[in-house]
Amino acid sequence: MKMHGLGNDFVVVDARTRPVDISPAFASALGDRRRGVGFDQLAVIGPAGNGADAHLVFYNADGSTAGACGNATRCIARFLLDESGGDAVTLSTARGQLAARNAGGGLTSVNMGAPQLAWNDVPLAEKTETLELPIEGAPVATGMGNPHCTFFVEDAGTVPLDRFGPRYEHHPLFPERTNVQVASVTGPDRLRMRVWERGVGVTLASGSSACATAVAAARRGLTGPRVTVDLDGGTLEVDWRDDGVWITGTTAHVFDGRLTPAFLEGLE
Repeated sequence: MKMHGLGNDFVVVDARTRPVDISPAFASALGDRRRGVGFDQLAVIGPAGNGADAHLVFYNADGSTAGACGNATRCIARFLLDESGGDAVTLSTARGQLAARNAGGGLTSVNMGAPQLAWNDVPLAEKTETLELPIEGAPVATGMGNPHCTFFVEDAGTVPLDRFGPRYEHHPLFPERTNVQVASVTGPDRLRMRVWERGVGVTLASGSSACATAVAAARRGLTGPRVTVDLDGGTLEVDWRDDGVWITGTTAHVFDGRLTPAFLEGLE
């Protein structure tokens, strides 16, 4: 299936009844926008277990794995909610068990869990104050099942993200690389954010990045815990509560497809 959340696009493989073997080479080939299908992330839906309705595994476009993917989780949650006719679903991921629900009006909400604020949980390479990293621009580090580095700037729209992002994705302070966000406060509890995703590049949106940026803004005292985040691809509502960080927004299921034997044989 091809899905997207605010233009943050995914290939989703339903492997609940038939296991699939995903290698880094396969994920990378499938993610090629000219020779494959193309995606920001590949998500695999596995069988339910441990009290969850399904298990999710994520891959980046370069074939590396991702611990969390907020928009893909929302897309899959919507697919499973429509399939079951229910109003709530629980999904297990490397991040842990995530609760999702129908928010009405075509919107889907997912609880992405509590943010990881300690340096060794992000993780960082050394003991460092996560609220103000010793990097030019004093960004904030946040873990949301994957690492994030958020820069607050005057105008996020003017930052050359294609050059800015890779400079910090591979910063030595982040041993697992990092997602990079640039964000501006544009109104009361409203943020403009753009994102460079590790292993992918510039994307139109990112759910986990929106969560990390909202948490960083609240910790800095720039906003309250509930904010509207305007991304290149659309808008997400983020609410940092006692039980975790909830994101709410639209999703789209674009098409269902089948890979040809010729494509699969070409990967062997």
